[in-house]
Amino acid sequence: MDLKLTGKIALVTGSTAGIGFAIAKSLASEGAHVYVNGRTQVRVDAAVAAIRSSAASTKVDGVTADFSGLAGAETVIAKLPAVDVLVNNVGIFEPKPFAEIPDAGYRFFEINVMSGVRLSRHYLAGMLKRNWGRILFISSESGVQIPAEMVHYGMTKTAQIAVARGIAESVAGTGVTINTILAGPTESEGVSGFVEAMAKQQNKSKKEMEHDFFEHARPSSLLKRFATVDEVAAMATYVAGQLSSATNGAALRVDGGVVRAIL
Repeated sequence: MDLKLTGKIALVTGSTAGIGFAIAKSLASEGAHVYVNGRTQVRVDAAVAAIRSSAASTKVDGVTADFSGLAGAETVIAKLPAVDVLVNNVGIFEPKPFAEIPDAGYRFFEINVMSGVRLSRHYLAGMLKRNWGRILFISSESGVQIPAEMVHYGMTKTAQIAVARGIAESVAGTGVTINTILAGPTESEGVSGFVEAMAKQQNKSKKEMEHDFFEHARPSSLLKRFATVDEVAAMATYVAGQLSSATNGAALRVDGGVVRAIL
C-alpha cells in the first residue's frame, strides 16, 4: 500500500527509542524525510544511523532538543521551520501514589502536553497554507482509564486527546487532519526497563511479571501481552499518510482491547 508520503517532511519528537523510534523508522520506509528528536546528540546520532542502516535510500536527519521548557520547541522550530507531518510523541511517566505526587510532579504537563501544543501552533499555519498536513498526538489508554498509580501521567494523556480534538474542530473543511493514537501497554524501552526492575525486586521472571500485570493491573486486555512498538507505529504511519484523509479528530485505539467500550 502506497501511503503517498514520499517527499513529505516529518518530525517525530522523542524518537531515539521506543514508539517514537519505530514511527520514525516506519515513516522513513514510506519515503518521508524524517527528523528524529532526542535530548542528547549522542542518542539522536545513534537513532539516525540505525534508521539509515535499514535502507540506504532513507532520508533521515536529527534535531536535539529538550522539551522540559519553551526552549525545546524554539530550538526545533529554528532548525525546521515547516513540516508536513508532526508526531507529538515525546513524553515521560512515573508510577507514584496520588498522595505522594508533589506539585512539581505535574511537570509532566510541560513535556507531555505543552511540547505538542507549541509545535502544533507553529506548524499548523504552514499546513493550512499548503492545504495538507498531519498532526498526531501519541496518547494512551491511560487518557481514558486514568491509572490510580499514575494520576499525573493519565491527566496529561487526557489533555492530549482534548487538544487534538479541539485543533481538528478549528481546521474543518481543510486538507489538514489532527488525530490522537491511544497506545495501550507497550514494550517500549521505558516500560521494558520498569518491568525488568519489578521482576528483579519480586524475584520473578520478566514473563511472569508480564502475566501478573495483565491479570491484575490490566485485566480487560484482549491482547494479554504488551504490544510491540511496531504495532503502534503501523497505526501512526497510516494516519500520517494521504489515504487517511477521512480520519480527523479521532482518538484511535491501539490498546490491545484494554478499554472496554464499543466507541
